[in-house]
Amino acid sequence: MKGTEMKIIYQAAVAAGLLALAACNNTPAEQAAENIEENAENVADNMEEAADNMTNEAAEDATENAADAVRDDAENKADAVEEAGEANGQ
Repeated sequence: MKGTEMKIIYQAAVAAGLLALAACNNTPAEQAAENIEENAENVADNMEEAADNMTNEAAEDATENAADAVRDDAENKADAVEEAGEANGQ
């Protein structure tokens, strides 16, 4: 492999390790909130990709707005989960 490919692989491995380490320190509520946001991000990304392939600009805009709404809703739900966890000592 070339040097740049090795650097990218190394950086990805380090990032994965740091994410795993960070996840270990999360409370169950924090982890649940993080999962909510990650899942919504995946859904919203898929919606935006679909919007990019649309030929109707109005439909594209509506789909992108819906993707933003998915992210906003997930953030609100994640915040509620974290607050409930804090209230229950998690």
